[in-house]
Amino acid sequence: MSDSKRAEAALPAGPIARLPGLKPFQHLFDRILRGHLRIRIGEHCHEMHGTEAGPSGEIRLLKPVSFARRIATRGHVGLGESYMAGDWDSPDVTALLHCLAANQHALVEVFEGSWLNRVASLFRHRRRANTKAGSRRNIEAHYDLGNAFYRLWLDPSMTYSAAVFEREADTPEETLAQAQHNKYRRLLGLLEATPGQHLLEVGCGWGGFARTAASAGLAVTGITLSREQLAWAETAVAGSALAERLAFRLQDYRDVTERFDHIVSIEMFEAVGEAYWPAYMAMLKRCLKPGGRAALQVITIADSEFDGYKASPDFIQHYIFPGGMLPTVGRFDAAAAEAGLGVVARSFHGLDYARTLAAWRERFETELPAVRALGYDERFIRMWRYYLSYCEAGFRDRRIDVMQVALAGA
Repeated sequence: MSDSKRAEAALPAGPIARLPGLKPFQHLFDRILRGHLRIRIGEHCHEMHGTEAGPSGEIRLLKPVSFARRIATRGHVGLGESYMAGDWDSPDVTALLHCLAANQHALVEVFEGSWLNRVASLFRHRRRANTKAGSRRNIEAHYDLGNAFYRLWLDPSMTYSAAVFEREADTPEETLAQAQHNKYRRLLGLLEATPGQHLLEVGCGWGGFARTAASAGLAVTGITLSREQLAWAETAVAGSALAERLAFRLQDYRDVTERFDHIVSIEMFEAVGEAYWPAYMAMLKRCLKPGGRAALQVITIADSEFDGYKASPDFIQHYIFPGGMLPTVGRFDAAAAEAGLGVVARSFHGLDYARTLAAWRERFETELPAVRALGYDERFIRMWRYYLSYCEAGFRDRRIDVMQVALAGA
């Protein structure tokens, strides 16, 4: 008999409260409706089975009192903070978060936290609004961690957005780089662009899409607020045949005044913030030449989740993308329509994003010695692991999705 089977065989019978140290958690995890949750404290284990089929997860409580305190005060954000602090662990963080996500409506009271912390959390989030100065600070907080860090776990094109896989997961795998190229090719197809036309890329990252578009005979002006990304994008094409068709600059989208044949923006809209959605859409309308299209890739959130998400900023907004806000599809369309733009094509790729995140997480774990060598501590490593798993679980549970959408003047 394995050690785990032996431990489970020795467990006392009865409710969760009978397990040593678990009494405070009776109200936390007694509402599982879907799937299977395993809770471990030391050698003790409690199995919980929902009445409906669903994902399975395991949580190992290492510091139960600290865990309970953070959950009680900080709710769903506290779950991530307690992982960062080492209060709990799991053999599969993504699977655990997927299990909790599948039961979130049953556990809503557990993970809402205290009202005082909810108010303080919302206030902190609003203080990080994406004014021009705020946008620079927010972008620097994430993207200027250093090119050496991102290079460890992104694909060679340095693409930090959802790939689009054209083969099923159970067939011979495409490489992540191939799937990223698929994404770029699809976006170019949405534009119906022709060689010689001039594109604006809003939020150009490390220049992966711009290089692909330039290789297809298009001229691209890419803008970013990250000095690290700008330096990489410029260095990557310096002295190459593509250089004459590419221009990168440090610029806020609100300051662009030229007009372009087409515009591309890949997972930039999410970082704008709800208060600035009208300004962003107005920029698209203003900068598009007649007959031009804008092709965007945007992470969206389900309608049923939006109000709670807006009222209580999540872990990602606190620790990863300050100032950000995911739109629903309907709110995105309404913002576009308000600016005089209409949707002419759309597709969804949420499970592709889950696969992308899983690939990034695997690469990140493989490169942990190199991450530590760059000076990042264990708290940062646990934060980043939780972030990647949290997002993957959200896409697998379909609470969030990613769409490619083409807009044109209405």
